[in-house]
Amino acid sequence: MSVRVQSDAFDPAAEYAAFRKNDNRGATVMFTGTVRQMSERADISAMTLEHYPGMTEKALEDIVAEARARWDISDVLVIHRHGRMLPGEDIVLVLTASAHRRDAYEANVFLMDWLKTKAPFWKLEETGEGERWVEAKDSDDAAAARWEK
Repeated sequence: MSVRVQSDAFDPAAEYAAFRKNDNRGATVMFTGTVRQMSERADISAMTLEHYPGMTEKALEDIVAEARARWDISDVLVIHRHGRMLPGEDIVLVLTASAHRRDAYEANVFLMDWLKTKAPFWKLEETGEGERWVEAKDSDDAAAARWEK
């Protein structure tokens, strides 16, 4: 399976090692997204990601299918966490593999851009000033828009 949505932490190095077992590739690109300690307005003490089970996995699978249709990638793995996480914890892992680096790089960037804007997750930040829902950023929308056909 190329998509996993889970509450449990994952080990990026172990996931990478398992992903690399197939040596019929020339390039593997790995991106890991992490909970930051700061947002634009305050220190973050925790972040909770909410999602709709079933709907979220389907959306991620559709995004992966779109990446496979656009680039010659031989393998993809997307792991996205939900639930409460602390600063420094990993949220998302995207691995892409292809015969050549450009396809692996571009597919990986595309996947992250679309995950940020099209995946049905909702983020709640906990700060010293209280809790607040994270709004979509114009910069994320602009990054995703470049991939629109």
